[in-house]
Amino acid sequence: MTALRPERDADAAGTPYGQEPYGDPDALGGGPHDDETVALRVVDPAARISDRGSTPASGPVSGPATGGRAARRKAAKRRQGGRGGARRAPGTAESQSGAAEPQDGDEGPRAPLTRVEARRLARARRPSPATVASRVIGELFITTGVLMLLFVSYQLWWTNVRAHAQADKEASSLQDDWADGKRNPGSFEPGQGFALLHIPKLDVVVPIAEGVSNDKVLDRGMVGHYGEGALKTAMPDAKTGNFGLAGHRNTHGEPFRYINKLKPGDPIVVETQDEYFVYKMASILPVTSPSNTTVLDPVPQQSGFKEPGRYITLTTCTPEFTSKYRMIVWGKMVEERPRSKGKPDALVN
Repeated sequence: MTALRPERDADAAGTPYGQEPYGDPDALGGGPHDDETVALRVVDPAARISDRGSTPASGPVSGPATGGRAARRKAAKRRQGGRGGARRAPGTAESQSGAAEPQDGDEGPRAPLTRVEARRLARARRPSPATVASRVIGELFITTGVLMLLFVSYQLWWTNVRAHAQADKEASSLQDDWADGKRNPGSFEPGQGFALLHIPKLDVVVPIAEGVSNDKVLDRGMVGHYGEGALKTAMPDAKTGNFGLAGHRNTHGEPFRYINKLKPGDPIVVETQDEYFVYKMASILPVTSPSNTTVLDPVPQQSGFKEPGRYITLTTCTPEFTSKYRMIVWGKMVEERPRSKGKPDALVN
């Protein structure tokens, strides 16, 4: 049995009975109408919570903000970047102050370094004393190597170039003076050239100067005559005696570098203003002490000569590139030829 109910003029909200209320359709307990089908749809629970003034834990709610004015303000703030506010555009005051601007994947802008932090960072980047020391030692080694290379180049190359030039100049000057008759046989001043030494087998032609000084004679590419003090030896034109000569084996023209290759019978010629003196190589002493001056005696010891004669002695350093010992080569005169008769066979052949 159906009970009757009295008819009301209006409900509590002032809406006539039997008619839908105007305004928000949520008042009926359903969702908002779809604009296209005017059908009901289920309201997102998060929106209901937002209507009550609470913020959902899952983040901002998508879609139009509902609820009161406070809820709409909060939703607007969340869309603008959260409580921290909108990101500052590059070039703003914060960006220009030195703080790092946020990039993709960054959590946010970085604060500028303090003075203490900046000092610590500078100290950390500064090389350690061990690193500095290793760099200095390395540079010293490199500099030393370069200097040694330059010194070796000077000794082995440049001294020869300079000495050859000086010796050639002296030889030309000597021959010019002979041609002009400006020099006469006799005594010579230390460093003065007076003859030419020819060793045809070694292709050596070098001036002979008085004395064995390094500065005045030997380092200038010439051969020096033992003509002073206790080591004074005879001149080539002496009737008997030993004509002693010294020369460099290495550097400074190195005229005696290959005298170890001479064999018995090889000619050695001394040319003066008036004569040629031709010697034949007789013997060699490969190694002896620098203090062994008996090799310069009128009848040199260890030479094989037994009686006075006219001899020549060539002395030089050995082994090569050292001056620890001396090498000695002896020869015996076999011909004395005036220049007026032309060159000897040893210089012609």
